[in-house]
Amino acid sequence: MNPVIVSPDFTVEIPEDIRREVGLEPGQRVHVMVLEGHITIIPMRPMAEARGMLAGIDTSFEREEEDRF
Repeated sequence: MNPVIVSPDFTVEIPEDIRREVGLEPGQRVHVMVLEGHITIIPMRPMAEARGMLAGIDTSFEREEEDRF
């Protein structure tokens, strides 16, 4: 656990080892939310990183009419 200090303008510096572990880069956007009473920071990834993520997924099943686009 890495304790940090919240500045008067509510800025928090994320420790270097954590930034490195999650691949956080300067200027990268993050989601900040409360989950079960804890502040959670989730790095947003560029859409290009998601390319091919669903390759090979089984699309042969029949969807319900109301679920179709």
